[in-house]
Amino acid sequence: MKPLTFFLLIILTFTLSLNAQSKKKKDLEAIKSMCGCFEVTFNFAETFNYSKDSLYKPSETKTDKGLEWAQLVNDQNNKVSIQHLLQVGNPEKPYIVKHWRQDWLYQNTNFYMYNGNNNWKFVSKPKSNVKGQWTQKVYQVDDSPRYEGSATWVHVDGKSYWENTTDAPLPRREYTKRSDYNITQRGNRHEITSFGWVHDQDNKKIIREVGKNDIIIAEEKGYNTYVKVPDSRCQGAIDWWNKNKEKWALIRAKWDDIYSRNKDLSLKQKVNNKVLYKYLFDEENYKTAKEINPLIESFVKK
Repeated sequence: MKPLTFFLLIILTFTLSLNAQSKKKKDLEAIKSMCGCFEVTFNFAETFNYSKDSLYKPSETKTDKGLEWAQLVNDQNNKVSIQHLLQVGNPEKPYIVKHWRQDWLYQNTNFYMYNGNNNWKFVSKPKSNVKGQWTQKVYQVDDSPRYEGSATWVHVDGKSYWENTTDAPLPRREYTKRSDYNITQRGNRHEITSFGWVHDQDNKKIIREVGKNDIIIAEEKGYNTYVKVPDSRCQGAIDWWNKNKEKWALIRAKWDDIYSRNKDLSLKQKVNNKVLYKYLFDEENYKTAKEINPLIESFVKK
């Protein structure tokens, strides 16, 4: 190789490395901008009905509002974890509800993909398939798995957004009311805005049975806005997290142990006729790893 060609190759490699670092920095800034105190509006409406059942009833249009604190739990170069807490009731003495959690992993290769009926299939992808991408892993209120997917953050024309389509369980607003489908195929778009961020969704309601083709019975639009407000408005949620964060660190550690087994995961709906979150939300019991670990393990099907 000629000296000039070799020198140009070094410059090109160095430039590409700098560009990748600059891009990753923008990604991290976008992800972490979803932290803080937000006035949230949740909007969902069924848009198309494909059911052949003449008695089919579309889901009601749903609009809710609330105050939500998004707590930065883990801040690393390749992992950002954000815990969401709903704050409701009297601002002087609010009631705090532990909500969903989202983890963002850079160039992650291991996935738990939802496949219906409380089952997640373990999938390992080649590094080449996730180069430059971020996986969003979304967890239930008890830190059990919900859904996840990988895609590239895009920063163009003054916009920053991430888009992915993946299978998920029924949302909480549906699974206590509907039993005519068992998969929500979620089309997720997270876009950072001047006022905060938007979670834009285009979802499909799917019937999945072994050995049969999926049946789409309806489609749904979701549009959730997160408007940034002073952190002081979420002081109740901040105080709650500071009081309870050590317990939930133990719970996350146990789940991390389960996820690290890298095999298909199937969970029980109830143990002794009680769902997991009702055990874990018991503030008097299940405070230590000795109490927490066997409880969570009891929900894992062998």
